[in-house]
Formats: sequence, C-alpha cells, structure tokens
Amino acid sequence: MSNATRATALQQSPMPSLDALEPLVELMGIGKAFPGEDLETQALKDIHLRILPGEWLAVVGPSGSGKTTLLSILGLLDSPNEGNYRLKGSDVLSLGPIQRAQLRNENIGFVFQMFNLIGDLTVYENVELPLTFRRLNPLQRRKRVEVALDRVGMRHRANHFPGQLSGGQQQRVAVARAVAGEPQLLLADEPTGNLDSKNGEAVMSLLAGLHARGTTICMVTHNDEYARRASRTISLFDGRIVADNLAKGAHR
Repeated sequence: MSNATRATALQQSPMPSLDALEPLVELMGIGKAFPGEDLETQALKDIHLRILPGEWLAVVGPSGSGKTTLLSILGLLDSPNEGNYRLKGSDVLSLGPIQRAQLRNENIGFVFQMFNLIGDLTVYENVELPLTFRRLNPLQRRKRVEVALDRVGMRHRANHFPGQLSGGQQQRVAVARAVAGEPQLLLADEPTGNLDSKNGEAVMSLLAGLHARGTTICMVTHNDEYARRASRTISLFDGRIVADNLAKGAHR
C-alpha cells in the first residue's frame, strides 16, 4: 500500500486502537548522553515514541531540550546510548554503518535549517546527488529530479548554483532533494528558521502538500503557528517527552 493510500485509509475508515496499527517508527526507552570534562549531559531520557505512516509530527520545546538530538537519532545520523529503535518493524541499531547509510538513503529525507546545499554543484546536481548512491540509471534519476523540482517550482533554476538563489529558493531546492528519493519519512529541522515570513509560508505549504500526498513528516520548530499545522505535537523538556497531543480532527 502506498503512503497516500494508507493515509487516506486512516482518515476515512473507523479508527482501530493505536496498538492495532503498524508504526513506521518506534522508539523504546531511548536515552542519549554526551560526555563532558566534568559532567555528562543527558540529552534524551527514556523516550518512547511511535510515529504512524502518514502522520505529521511537530516536535517543540525550549532550546537544549533534545529536539535536534531526537531528529538525529531518527535519521540514523546518531546512535542512542540505550533503548531500541525500529524502522518499518526492523531493528536499526544493530545494523553496521554501511547498512544504516543505505537504509537512510532509501527511506529518509532531510530538510535542514541551513539548507546544506553544495555550492559548486548546480540545483539539478544537488537534487540528483543522493540518487547516485542508488541503483538508478541516468534516465530514472533525471525523471525523479525533474518531478521533484517541478513540485517545488524550481525546475527553471535547474542550471543555477546555490549562490545565485535567495534563501527561500535554496530551501525549496533542499525540499526537492529530500523528496526526490521518495522517502517514507521526511525529517525537517527548523526548515523555516532562516527564512522571512513569506518564504517560511511557502516552505510550510510545500510540507503540507507532501503530507497530503501521504508523506510522514517529523518537523522540529520553535514556531507555534507552524506546529499547529501538524497532525500531532510532542513537547520536549530536559530530554523527556512531557506532552503528546493530536490536532483537532486528527486520528491515530
């Protein structure tokens, strides 16, 4: 079943209990500590979290509460000191670095606050780059890149370099790069943090469109208005989940 079909089914059919649904992401007792010279910093403590296919999860909380650390673990960019993480029902923490990199490339897309585009590559090349690590021929890659750039309205800038684009345009390209691989999970870390209100709204509209098509999104934000657009919000404080709320009309 596609992400879009599954999301539609969740919205239209009677809701089974949460335990009856198969989560895309399942974190069980996750803890993460960073060693210091004198004192260890506990970034995450006893995190239990299930994310269902088609959910749009906003992660909020004050600076230093563990939001970015949580996203890094979800994206297989970092490992916890304790607990278990299952992605699509499979234990990912037991995988080696190469297996984790492959799983990340095939299943997870990233949108960062700082765009993270490569300055000496064109827009087209930036979006295509992650696809080169898959077994896709050039024609398949071209089709995916063109579709992704069309979705964010940046195909006309395909031959430009990041330095020739505005911040809002660079973030659109970053979104295109993230979705070209058709990820099951899209992770967005303050995707509007470096944008003005107009470009921030444009990026949020892109995320809303992706969610409507069935993409599962986990977004860190300090913007309360943007958080309210998600179907579910969790609040972190001192590394713990202190609240987990569904938006009005949303289902789990």
